[in-house]
Amino acid sequence: MPVTPYKNSSETKKRQVAQMFDNIAPKYDFLNHFLSFNIDKLWRKKAVNMLKKKKPLQILDIATGTGDFAIAVLKLNPVKVTGIDISSEMLKIAEQKVKNKKLPDVFEFLCCDSENLPFNDNNFDAATVAFGVRNFENLHVGLCQINRVLRTGAPFVVLEFSKPAYFPAKQFYHFYSFYILPFIGRLFSKDASAYTYLPESIQAFPEGQTFLGELQLAGFVNLKQNRLTFGVATIYYAEKF
Repeated sequence: MPVTPYKNSSETKKRQVAQMFDNIAPKYDFLNHFLSFNIDKLWRKKAVNMLKKKKPLQILDIATGTGDFAIAVLKLNPVKVTGIDISSEMLKIAEQKVKNKKLPDVFEFLCCDSENLPFNDNNFDAATVAFGVRNFENLHVGLCQINRVLRTGAPFVVLEFSKPAYFPAKQFYHFYSFYILPFIGRLFSKDASAYTYLPESIQAFPEGQTFLGELQLAGFVNLKQNRLTFGVATIYYAEKF
């Protein structure tokens, strides 16, 4: 059984995740930075730096949310950044954020599904996912779709939460994730389920070598992983074969 936000719902995981992010969109940025102590900004910077050598011009950012990672890749000087998400409310915030910051006219935001990408084969020079791959309903299908739309040799970078393995980070992380985070989430968000789903989805995600194996099955090579901040997050790097 896949981990879903709403235990009593008969909707698919995909629909539930879209509904959840629509609900929390207005408070998402505030809570995301607050609950991560702003370390998420440093993680994004490290992930973007892994793309530097390839100098991608056309970049696809999957599960773009409010656009933070799409905006972060601007330092690579792309000619186009396409951000996709299944939450229309998150995308509205991303579009407004780009306007407010008066950023270059290189962005396109589309409401679509990572498992049914509406792009031609061999279309992008790089793809990224930040904190979204664990929300895929069918992980293998999503990774295969991403592989399909990338050009040969193009990099794919995933930034995702993971679980610390050693004392005391392991114990602190468990307490923070299952007690502090849901409590703060309930205070500031109208959707309490979202911040219960977050640690549950992290627990269920096939991290580390298991996820590298999933990338390999989907047709990726040159696989690497870099664990960050005592193992709280991991950057995965792969290239299309």
